[in-house]
Amino acid sequence: MAYQQYQAYQNNSVNTATPAELTLMLYNGSLKFIKRAKKAMEEKNYQERNVMIQKTQNIIRELMVTLEPSAPITKQMMPLYEFAYHCLTQANVKNDMTQIEQAEEILIQFRDTWKEIIKQERIRQHGKGVKL
Repeated sequence: MAYQQYQAYQNNSVNTATPAELTLMLYNGSLKFIKRAKKAMEEKNYQERNVMIQKTQNIIRELMVTLEPSAPITKQMMPLYEFAYHCLTQANVKNDMTQIEQAEEILIQFRDTWKEIIKQERIRQHGKGVKL
């Protein structure tokens, strides 16, 4: 019962989120999967590590395809996404914690920047901050 209520809440959150909030959810999801991949790596659970890294890579691919090709910021963001994706591939192939941590750092920076953008937009629209 509680799980069904949680699922309903999650579905409602996604269905009512703005595009900016959906992007933030993707960043948060990618970081959650990286955390799980790191834990699996420490526990030598290679199958779980592989699944979590692939989930993170899927999110990065989604973020990449949502970039507007003609936007100037795309030229700055795309290489960082590509680098994070490559780091995750290397982390998976070589079981390399350093590589996964490099990808994590990039995603943390993107997430934190995105949170600040949303916050500033809410302040601009409503004249006050809203906690994310």
